[in-house]
Amino acid sequence: MSAHSDDESQQNFILAFVLGLIALVILFVIGIVLYTRGHAAGPSVAPVAAAAPATTLAVVTETVTVVIPDGASIRVVGGVVNFYFATASADLAPGAAEALAVVIKGIESGHKAVISGFHDTTGDAAINEALAKKRAEMVRDVLTGLGVPADKVDLQKPAVTAGSGNNAEARRVEVKLVD
Repeated sequence: MSAHSDDESQQNFILAFVLGLIALVILFVIGIVLYTRGHAAGPSVAPVAAAAPATTLAVVTETVTVVIPDGASIRVVGGVVNFYFATASADLAPGAAEALAVVIKGIESGHKAVISGFHDTTGDAAINEALAKKRAEMVRDVLTGLGVPADKVDLQKPAVTAGSGNNAEARRVEVKLVD
């Protein structure tokens, strides 16, 4: 009975830790959104800002990359957000808030987020596919937890779930903003 109790307490600790991590990411994203909205309302001093095109994610050309030593990272390129995951993990990389803010901003401007999960080709294919789905659901759940309407987020299983590139690049969730 003691071993069962220890297992249950370990599971409770892990659950509390994951929920705490999710809460921290959510608070960080909210802070970023509030910070950027506060600065957007201020007067524009730079003439370049006045000449910028209307805000659409289809024209985002800046690359934002956050790399963590254990393999988790985030990359935003051209309106596509890729969340890369460590081996056997569905945890978002620290720093995901900036990428989530890009997605939220795109949804607020009228786009819909299409989320697809991919996996590497090492190990059991069925386990990898389930993990890819769990990762995609994690990104969806964080977005809806941040107030994004569920009808603006669509999970789509790709035709081929084995991702391209090396194993670290293959373990990803891809978020595309569509009209």
